[in-house]
Amino acid sequence: MPPETRVRKSAVAQAMRAKLDSEEGRAVYAQRKAVVEPVFGQVKEIRGFRRFSLRGRELVSEEWQLICLTHNLLKLFRAGAQLVPA
Repeated sequence: MPPETRVRKSAVAQAMRAKLDSEEGRAVYAQRKAVVEPVFGQVKEIRGFRRFSLRGRELVSEEWQLICLTHNLLKLFRAGAQLVPA
């Protein structure tokens, strides 16, 4: 790794430490666990989705929508949601 890259990474790490040392920074960072990041972790680790199979923005968008749909359906199934006839 070139020395300038190490310096940049070190500066980024120091900035993050400074942010997390403040009470406001910790509060903001803690929200990441409750908002959306766990979903990405679950999709990657539990479902094993690491890369898109298709190419192109439109096809990738459709593939991602399918992943999200199945994620939400699995959550409903595990929660014991019942279908209500229309």
